[in-house]
This record gives sequence, C-alpha cells and structure tokens, in this order.
Amino acid sequence: MSLRFAFNTNGTANHRLEDAVALIADAGYDGVALTLDHHHLDPMAEGWVARTEALARALHARGLGCVIETGARFLLDPRAKHEPTLLTPSAEGRARRVAFLHRALDIANLLGAEAMSFWAGVPQPGVDRGEAGEWLLDGVAQVLDHARTRGVDAALEPEPGMLVETLDDWALLHAQLPALRLALDLGHCLVTGERDPAAAVREFAPHVATVAIEDMRRGEHVHLPFGEGDMDIPACLDALEEAGFARLACVELSRESHRADRMVPEALRWLRACREAA
Repeated sequence: MSLRFAFNTNGTANHRLEDAVALIADAGYDGVALTLDHHHLDPMAEGWVARTEALARALHARGLGCVIETGARFLLDPRAKHEPTLLTPSAEGRARRVAFLHRALDIANLLGAEAMSFWAGVPQPGVDRGEAGEWLLDGVAQVLDHARTRGVDAALEPEPGMLVETLDDWALLHAQLPALRLALDLGHCLVTGERDPAAAVREFAPHVATVAIEDMRRGEHVHLPFGEGDMDIPACLDALEEAGFARLACVELSRESHRADRMVPEALRWLRACREAA
C-alpha cells in the first residue's frame, strides 16, 4: 500500500488558509491537517459554519482529506499559552476548553475529517495530580460523548510535559474510556525516550486515528525538517506500511511558517524519496 501524507497548517501560519490549502495541494499532498486558529478558520467567530462549508467544497474539489488539530497557542486566552485546558482549576475554564473541542468536532463533521486531535494540558502549579486526573477523565468523557453524536474519532495526543505525556499514560486513560483513539506524534517518542517511534507504531496501530511525523532530536521537543534530527524516518514509514495504516500521516513543522513556500514541497519530496529508496 502507499501511505497518504498531509501537511499541518500550523506550519503555514503566514499564509491565508485558502492559499495554504492551495500550496499543500499543489505540492501533491493527500490531505490537510487543519489547526483551528484565529487566522485559520476561527472556530469561535461568527460565520464559522459558512466558512467551514466553503472549505469543505475546496477540499473536495482538490481531492484532499482532512484531520482537525486543536493545539493553537492563544486561541482561547491571548495572555496564557494553551489555556484554559481540561486541567484548568476553574470549572468555567475547563468548560470553555470542552466547548471548543465540541466545536472542533462539529467542524470535523462538516469537513468529513478523519479525526479530531487534542491533548490533556499541563497541570498548573499547586494542582494535585489526582484531582487533575479526575478533571481530565470528566472532560474527555464529555468530548467522546459529543464525538459519538458527530461520527468523528476523537484522538488524544500524548505531549511531552503534559499530564498525558507518554503512550503508557494514554493507555491508562483508554482503559477507562475505550472509545478514545490515539493521535500518535512519532517525534514525541524520541523526546520522552519511552519507546522507539517505529516500535510505537507496531504496538499501538489498532488504536491510532492520526499520525504526526517530523524530525526531532532525542530529548528535545523541537519539530525539525526531515534530515535535521535523530528520527529514523524510513523505519517509521516502514512500520506504518506494515501496519496497513490507511489514514493521513501529517507533517508537522510548526516553526517553519516563515519558509513554508519551500518547506511544504520539500518535506513531501523527502518522504517520497524515502519510499523510493525502500
């Protein structure tokens, strides 16, 4: 089988969304990983339904699949990165995060997206981790209930430094909420050192709803262009193919927006060269 690749719009932050979609499509990708943000289909702004429907038509016309990403830094609070989260001490704050994730699922439904990816959040100083875990369980359960009504896979992504940091953390949550899917960022395995990325694919393949791929250095959470880190990208691609992974593998180069005109096509050329060599 041949893998399907997407590019994450958090790496095209200096482009209008319609221009980013065109750039990604013209480079030859199979889909778009859409990070909802104030400049890329603001999910909280009036008129979001009409804009989503217009985007759905554009994606369909270009034959592009889609994954929804929810990691925008200052979308909900312009003064606190990523806040509020599912772990915010304020019940009102946690409710705002849940409402945002519900809206993301609504958008995913309208776009026919393969999955909606989200993360747990970082416990604030002084917060008891046990209590934070209870808040997380409650919030994720609400998200999964809404996902079921929208027919969209809700996939939680383990993130370095967050309450759900490793694949083992994800597995503990999944044991309590079996409908939860996995958003697997291969580079994060290299950051935490928990598993070899290719081995993680093989172990968790039945649960994976979406994959993020990039280069990274061991122990350093920085998304790098291919060839600049320690990732064995060909081994990861081999593992995905062996697992029969048919969904989008999403290139995430969130620090490369200033040169997206070059990095979008170059990343896909690099991945294709790996497959040709194999």
